[in-house]
Amino acid sequence: MDYAAEYKALSTEERKALALTEDLDPGYRPLLVRDQWSLVKIYFGRRVDLNAEEIALLIADPDQTVRITCARREDLTPDQVEACVQDRDPNLRYFIARNVRLTDAQRALLLEDSDPLVRKAAAKGPKPRRRTRRPGQAEMIR
Repeated sequence: MDYAAEYKALSTEERKALALTEDLDPGYRPLLVRDQWSLVKIYFGRRVDLNAEEIALLIADPDQTVRITCARREDLTPDQVEACVQDRDPNLRYFIARNVRLTDAQRALLLEDSDPLVRKAAAKGPKPRRRTRRPGQAEMIR
């Protein structure tokens, strides 16, 4: 099966649906994580079943919204959490400020952030993320 050719023929809507599907064929995973459309990567990035390599690619993505989707994950490595804490984008720092994987030192740093919303989020403390599953879809992080 030529996954790349089949994937290339899919519309953006079909790619989004594929990113959410419960029984995703493993051959499509590398294509989804590297899709040209950020929206497809955002949908894919919410899957609970991402592997470490997929998370690493998404958390390093140049698109801030893709990185924000990953900042909510509780399975980030300490280096990935630190990269989010140090990110120049206050929106990303806002979302990592509630991550359960933050160290006390990182939380203290975010409590003194230049952005008032980041400081407010850090003061609220960790927020465990909920998981949801719709019929026919993989388990997702909310």
